[in-house]
Amino acid sequence: MSSIAKIEVIPLRIPADKAADCDGSVDTVVVRLSDNEGRTGIGEADAPPEVVKAFLEMPTAHIWSTHAAEILIGADPLEITALWEMLYERTIYPGRRGLGIHALSAIDIALHDLAGKQVGVPAYKLMGGARRQRLRPYCTIFPGLAGERSLREVLDETFQHFDRALRLGFRAVKMEVLYYELATDAELVDAIKEGRSYLGPDITMAVDFGYRWKHWADAKWVLDRVEDCDIFFAEAVLQHDDLAGHAQLAQRSNIRICGAEFASTRFEVREWIEVGKVHVVQPDISRCGGLTEIRRISEMASLYGVDVIPHAWKTGILAACGRHFQASCPASPLFEFMSPDVYDSPLRRDLVAPEPTIHDGYMDLPRGPGLGIELNESTVEQYRIDLAVPDKTEHAQRTA
Repeated sequence: MSSIAKIEVIPLRIPADKAADCDGSVDTVVVRLSDNEGRTGIGEADAPPEVVKAFLEMPTAHIWSTHAAEILIGADPLEITALWEMLYERTIYPGRRGLGIHALSAIDIALHDLAGKQVGVPAYKLMGGARRQRLRPYCTIFPGLAGERSLREVLDETFQHFDRALRLGFRAVKMEVLYYELATDAELVDAIKEGRSYLGPDITMAVDFGYRWKHWADAKWVLDRVEDCDIFFAEAVLQHDDLAGHAQLAQRSNIRICGAEFASTRFEVREWIEVGKVHVVQPDISRCGGLTEIRRISEMASLYGVDVIPHAWKTGILAACGRHFQASCPASPLFEFMSPDVYDSPLRRDLVAPEPTIHDGYMDLPRGPGLGIELNESTVEQYRIDLAVPDKTEHAQRTA
């Protein structure tokens, strides 16, 4: 085995202004680990890229606030879980929950990628091996926040995206209904029913409500009226940290209630299961602690009869993680897949390759070593935000 020789933290952002929308793919931070023989592994975190970079590059203060490179340089990348525990313990002052775990997630993903390349196996084999022979993604359908569009215009665009996803081979979709003041609750019921009618009875359909309600009874009013739509799960119905409200709703609804997309580590996810009583947890692999932690979350959730369907709205790095996760973890009936052919995002489309294909609702198991993807250096150069760009006029004058 070749030890880790270098860690790079690369913040990326597209220049388009989407501050008024809800698109997590406008930026990312890539962590790249290199070994002594020149192999590299990549990971990403779903958090503000400049802040993650500052966290991972902060100088050591003491044994519980340690520079990440001091832990990683010289280490064996195959000792993934041991390195996870060391990073967790030695950054516990500024880390433990939230941003520190987001940063750790990127490192853990990169470790799986690098270790898989060193031993020549896909990352899911490092996670215990395949527990299924094919993968089942669902395609999130999100036409963006309404802005100046009418509800009718948003629905028509949603149905166009439905058509595109079905043509690509998806047989499961999630309808984003982040309508807020654009629609009353009664109009929201009608929109969901129209969505189900458009898809027909044979397509698996989930619904994301974008944290619409502050009281569980208001959410229940809508869910009761769409029970006949055969909704696979209801996501983000209440405010994220309202665990008591989630418990009230989950124990009264005949539709699976989800939660925990912002949760960090198995410890916080356990609170969602034991206190929130949700039927499905949705931790994001690039936020919850990486592939190491999502595997532990899945094993824990299976003891409670809870499904794990991870959130995934970033780049092709996180999309690849979802494939390896579902391959190795039996408590996951679906995984979110943000298709670059349905939702236009430069970082999602261009940062890594190749893209998997879908056949009648399923993907094949990943085959390449590590994550099975490669970083597009030209895309990194185009969107990198931490390198000073010299003034072209000044440069021309100096070289004249």
